[in-house]
Order: sequence, then structure tokens, then C-alpha cells
Amino acid sequence: MARKPAKMYRKITGPAYTRKYYMGGIPGSRISQYDTGNLSGDFEVAVSLTADEECQIRHIALEAARIAANRYLMKSTGRLNFRLKLRLYPHHVLRENKMATGAGADRVQDGMRGAFGKAVGTAARVRTDQRVFTVYVNPLNFLKAKEALRRASMKVPPPCRIVVDEGRELVKV
Repeated sequence: MARKPAKMYRKITGPAYTRKYYMGGIPGSRISQYDTGNLSGDFEVAVSLTADEECQIRHIALEAARIAANRYLMKSTGRLNFRLKLRLYPHHVLRENKMATGAGADRVQDGMRGAFGKAVGTAARVRTDQRVFTVYVNPLNFLKAKEALRRASMKVPPPCRIVVDEGRELVKV
């Protein structure tokens, strides 16, 4: 069965559903790394991608954004000239009440009776102005870091802003 569109899970409704230790059948997170690049380097500039709206971001979207930013930074600056940090973890478990379609579907299922749903994935709940990604670079690669975060923002649902956290005086904003 195909994955549902992200607009079904984007809004935050109700309390978070996070108690994974007693739930079964939760698909694993697709996020492979949370820190990439040069982890031991000393960088002077920190640039972050912040969410402008409160929403949920699925783990698949977070991984797609991480890959887009990491690939651009690797090609343009090199492996040792940046550090990319994903600042969210997808705790919230998403559920879906699967509906049967086709001939005879009305005899097969009960509709909304007991419609708790099965776990189909996880998402991170994001508040307004919360940082999603942070890139640490030297002032020479500042514009490349901004471009990498712009590319990452295209992969996540909320509108995003790029903010300079550290080293504002070293770069031309």
C-alpha cells in the first residue's frame, strides 16, 4: 500500500504518542547519521535552519533533507571543511487506519469502529523557531552553508528560515 501524503500528518493534534517500549511493529527510523562532516574541527561560524511554523516532520523527510545538505557540502567544500548536525529526533509514532478498497470492501471492514490504527512511521514535533539543522563552517564557506540549508529546506514541510547563530561579525550577512 502506498505511503499517505505528508499533509495528513503535518498538523500537531493531541498529545504525543511516544511510548515505543510497549508498542510493536513500529518501522525503524530512516535517519542514518545525526552528525556528519568533520566532527573534531574547530569552526567559527554556525548557521541554522529554523522552522517558522509548529508542525510534525516525518523521519523520511528529515533524512532526505540531511542527504541533500550533506551531498552539496561534500561536493562544494570537501569532507573536512564543515560539520552538519541534525537537531531533531523522531519520537512521535504515526498511526493509520487502513481502509479496504475495491469490490466487496463494505463486507470486509468495519469502517471507523475501533479505529486506533497501526504504526506506520515516526515524526519529530517541531515548535516555532526551533532549529532543525545546524552547519558549522569557516567564514570562507558561509555562502555554501547557506545554499546547503536552502536545499534542505525544500525537503521539509514547514516554511523555514536561515539564521546565523555564531560568527555573525565574521561574515557578510
